[in-house]
Amino acid sequence: MDVLRKFVAPEVMSGPGSHRLAGASLRRLGARRALVVSDPGVRAAGWTSAVCASLDEAEVPHVLFTAVTSNPRAAEVAAGAALYARERCNAIVAVGGGSPIDCAKGIGILAANGGEILDYEGIDRIPAAIPPLVCVPTTAGSGADVSQFAIVSDPAQRTKIAIVGKTLVPDLSLLDPLVLTTQPAALTAATGVDTLCHAVEACVSTAAAPITDLLALDAIRLVVRHLPEALARPADLAARAGTLQACLHAGIAFSNASLGAVHAMAHALGGLKDLPHGDCNAILLPHVVEWNFEAAPERYRAVAEAMGAAAAGLAGAALRRALTGALRGFIDRVGGAPRLREVGVRPEDLPDLARKAVEDPCMATNPRCPSEAEVRAIYEAAL
Repeated sequence: MDVLRKFVAPEVMSGPGSHRLAGASLRRLGARRALVVSDPGVRAAGWTSAVCASLDEAEVPHVLFTAVTSNPRAAEVAAGAALYARERCNAIVAVGGGSPIDCAKGIGILAANGGEILDYEGIDRIPAAIPPLVCVPTTAGSGADVSQFAIVSDPAQRTKIAIVGKTLVPDLSLLDPLVLTTQPAALTAATGVDTLCHAVEACVSTAAAPITDLLALDAIRLVVRHLPEALARPADLAARAGTLQACLHAGIAFSNASLGAVHAMAHALGGLKDLPHGDCNAILLPHVVEWNFEAAPERYRAVAEAMGAAAAGLAGAALRRALTGALRGFIDRVGGAPRLREVGVRPEDLPDLARKAVEDPCMATNPRCPSEAEVRAIYEAAL
């Protein structure tokens, strides 16, 4: 090894019913009063109350915060932090997908450090560790439950910011396939494509390492196998567990190897149009891979092979076509992706999108370093 590296990952417990361990786990972490962060959809499905019941059983007092939207906003983080302080909490449990988990991380940042959440944009800008955080992910896609990333929307600037730091790695993730069975099919598909995108970008990242390669490539194999099964048989716990395992591997991989242009561009796009993150990734992934390919052809060969594409003996443009064809085919198989114009993006939006994307921290580990004009051209190809 010629580079000094540090690998971070939380404690993980998995299996049907593992969400019921939230209360005992928080007590073990020293919780005296916990803030439960969730969202209206998860609460309506019954999983928020199920986790709260586990806190009651463990005699952990708690207060509920569910004012979280699909792209958590800075104001929501501030409101949650104010409730955390007012109720004198000292621990957090997040129940939901990437949005409640990212919001919970933001609340933890403010609880430990004060200030405004937008002030922490960037890498390693969080001085004090966040309070104990237990996650019960109800989607298999964001990887927020195991990563050192938090994404927060800035409505004033119509963009998303990335906050990255090892202090954001949760203490525990409870991976329960049961809680995935109530997801709508569209959410299952979008979050599954997010898993795929995390794995692909981690694999070709300039910060990739042998252990992240191992996890990223396995995540690709797992999601290609299990996501269609989960869509066909939503109550199949083995299929749901497979998507959770894929998400876990991809999440730890990108947490340590970081991401690339797909996520940088998706953050700008999601902030502008308030779109689901997985949908943004599905739109952009094949176009970014096509543009990036020449910078990392052998790494993309490994991606193609993990997807099951017929890549043997191919090189250059033929290999690139096989890979992008496999990506588009898989995305179409699980629900497809619209063109940018179909989600309201106009040609006049592209310069601002490109400017914001090149400034995103995720762009730093992309295998090619694009100019604003080149990023704009990729957006144009997806328009």
